[in-house]
Parts: sequence; structure tokens; C-alpha cells
Amino acid sequence: MAVLENLEPKKVFEFFEQMSAIPRGSYNTKAISDYLANFARERGLEYYHDALNNVIIIVPATEGYENAEAVIIQGHMDMVCQKAPDCMKDMEKEGLDLAVGEGYIYAKGTTLGADDGIAVAMGLALADSDDIPHPRVELVLTVDEETGMEGATGIDVSPLKAVKFLNIDSEAEGIFTVSCAGGARVECVFDAERESFAGENISIDISGLSGGHSGIEIIKGRANPNILMGRLLYKLACQQDVRLISVYGGDKDNAIPTASTALLCVEDAGKAIEFCTKMEELFKAEYAGVDDGLKLSANKIGDVPMLPMGLESSKKIISFLCCVPNGVQAMSADIEGLVQTSLNLGILTGDEKAVYVRFSVRSSIESQKEMLFDRLRCLAEALGGTVEVSGNYPGWAYRKDSPLRELMVQVYKEQMGKEPVIEAIHAGLECGLFLGKRPDFDCISFGPDITDIHTFREKLWIESTQRTWELLKETLKRIK
Repeated sequence: MAVLENLEPKKVFEFFEQMSAIPRGSYNTKAISDYLANFARERGLEYYHDALNNVIIIVPATEGYENAEAVIIQGHMDMVCQKAPDCMKDMEKEGLDLAVGEGYIYAKGTTLGADDGIAVAMGLALADSDDIPHPRVELVLTVDEETGMEGATGIDVSPLKAVKFLNIDSEAEGIFTVSCAGGARVECVFDAERESFAGENISIDISGLSGGHSGIEIIKGRANPNILMGRLLYKLACQQDVRLISVYGGDKDNAIPTASTALLCVEDAGKAIEFCTKMEELFKAEYAGVDDGLKLSANKIGDVPMLPMGLESSKKIISFLCCVPNGVQAMSADIEGLVQTSLNLGILTGDEKAVYVRFSVRSSIESQKEMLFDRLRCLAEALGGTVEVSGNYPGWAYRKDSPLRELMVQVYKEQMGKEPVIEAIHAGLECGLFLGKRPDFDCISFGPDITDIHTFREKLWIESTQRTWELLKETLKRIK
């Protein structure tokens, strides 16, 4: 029996479960893309399947809606793949293990992918139904949104006739998003020159942190373990000779990491471990009430397969990690409580030849996004590193005149008996890229409650999904 079989809306959860059996992390989207193309082909629907794996499915208008304005329903098929520390699942090859909790759906040990699988599932449920009145619907299902919106960047919008654009990629019911930040990925690379050093090897681990979405949750001030590691290593290097062997923390630039590890060769392992105990107390005090699960451990280890880095390489990398900006950089002067500019050190990794530091940079002000590119470039290049910016995408400016927004607000008020919240968010949505291709699009983003996205604690709330489905159906019904 299917895990979600008894949940309503039945078709939505049926398709969500089918999708969950298919690995669909960013850059691993061929299988899910083929599934969507097969869905359209089996039902005789017009569809477009491009080389990037984007899929557009055209759902004809139902009887009586032939002359109504067409509508776009848009979401992304890829997901962020994160795992609990003890989870052994290979998310490149294995599907998710879905489960139902008290009012929510989750995946055992991994992210759930409701961001943004729920948009795709709703679109498929609509296309597969014969009792939902609607105009022509154009399902626009993109890839690699989570890694820089490459799908939306490369998609051809010429098959689209609609102007009304429903993006189902928000994670809080009752909040209609009408503007978002632009962003980019930045990678800083430092050469790792290696040489022998007569010291003792230790491992330092910072773990137990909350992590989270680097846009929506950056305002919560959660600890970034890579930044903490930089602080710790610099302080330790002020006390004794330290040579860096390797560092690792995080595997998604748009997710706040939950753990970071460094292997070091040090002059005195005992004193280094004692120092780490003191730093754990300091960090716990700083993040009390924010990251109460924070743990810092240090242990002496045996030989490792790599030589330590030389003194100069170690100093440069440690200095960069200690000095690099991270987190909220500026708040909006126009919208209370909205982060304007931020960056997140999401990936810290390396090999025998180099150390790689990767950031997600976001801002609703283009010049401030450029400012952070410049700051990272100045700091990295001064320390002998190189910088590359990729996946640069625009923000989405607020549209004062929006008939679609007015309609959805009215429907929501009638269904829920209260006004929705209209807001801008400090996260990337594909609307900005689509507006760059078609400035006439009238966009709005909404969705059901999804909590702890981009973490293995992600939950999709069932009743909220039901209400969001009803909102979507009624909105389509009224576009006539």
C-alpha cells in the first residue's frame, strides 16, 4: 500500500509519492524529467522537453473556458538533497522513504523535496483530472532551481501564451510573495601547497547545528559551523604552530551547514584539544537559544593520507575563513523585517591541491550583490586565491498593478475569512528570470506550509496542502 494513499487531495499526494520514488537532486534530473514527459505523452497532451530537462505541458481548457485567459503554473522538479548524519541513503540513486507524522509528511533521514515537488504534483493532478474547471493551463516545470536556476535561465518561453503566472514555490500558507531577491554562487579557490611537518594530528568537529535555508532563515542568526571553524583555527594558530590538512563543511551553497570538520597537524595536540574545550563553551554561550545542539569535539588521530599544508598556505586559508563576511549584511529600509543583502558560506571542501569555499550571495539591490562579489574578490585575491561568480540571477520587482494578485486575494479572503499577507522575500524565485524573458508576466508565488526546508527535518503539512489546493482550483475556476 502506498504511504500517502489515504491522504487528501488524493491525486496530489499520489503524484507526489510517485515522484518521491525517483532521485531528483539538482543536476540529477533526467529520470524525473523523463517521467514528466511520459506523463504528458501517455495522456496525449502537447508538451516540450528540452535538452536541459525542462518540461512544458499544455493542458487544454475545459468546456466553457475555451476563450478564457491562459494561466501558467510553474514550479521546479529538482530538490536539495540533505541527509541526517546517520543516514546511509544514496540520494543519487535511491528514492525517498516517505512517512506520515502528526499532521505532516516527511522523509526518513533526508530532505522531503516538497520544495518544490508539491508544485509539480499539483500541476500533474490538475492535468490528470476531468472534473476541475480551468482555462488553458501551461505547466512549466524547470530543473536545477536550487543551484542557480539554470533551468529557468535556459528555457524557451515561446510556446507560452499566458500572462498570468502562478509560481507554487513559497513555503508559508497565507503569504503571497510578490517580490524576491536576486542572487549568485561565488567560489573562492586557494592552492594547497603541502610539505612535511613534525607535529601531532588532530581532528576538530563542530556539529549539532540547526542549518536551514540560506535565504529565508538567514535572518534567524543561526550558527554557520564553517565560520566558527575559521574563528577557532585562527585563535589556535595564535597560540601554537598549526598546519591545515583538510577542511569540510556543508554540501549545498544555499543551505546553512550543520557541521564542519578540520584535520590539523599541530605542535601540541594536548593543548590544542584543551583549547577546543574552552571554545565549545564560548560558542555555546554565544548561540544559546538559537543553536542549543551545538557540539565541538577535538581528538588526537593517527596518520592521514595527505601531507599537511605549508605554513603560508595554512595561514592564508585560515585568515580567509576568519575574516570573510557571512550572514545578514543589510536590512531593507523600505520593508520592515526584510533582509536586503546576505551571503552564506555553504560549502567548504578541498583535495590534495586546493581548498574550495563556496557561497550563496543574495540581495534585492543589484549594486549590493555586486558589492559582495567585490569584497570576496578583494579578500580572496589578497590572500592568493581566485574567485568565480556563476548562476547570477535577477531579483523580481514588485508590480503595483496585478489583476492576478487581486483575484487571489479575493479568493483567499472568501475561503479563509481573513486577508493574506503580501510580502517580499529574501530568497530566489524563478519569477525574476521569467520576467526577464517576458516583462508582461503577472506573477504571484504561493504554497502550503513547508517547514525546515533544505534540511533532513523538512515537513509538508497536510491540511495546509489541502487548503492551498482548494485555493488553486478556485482561482482557476474564476479565470473565465
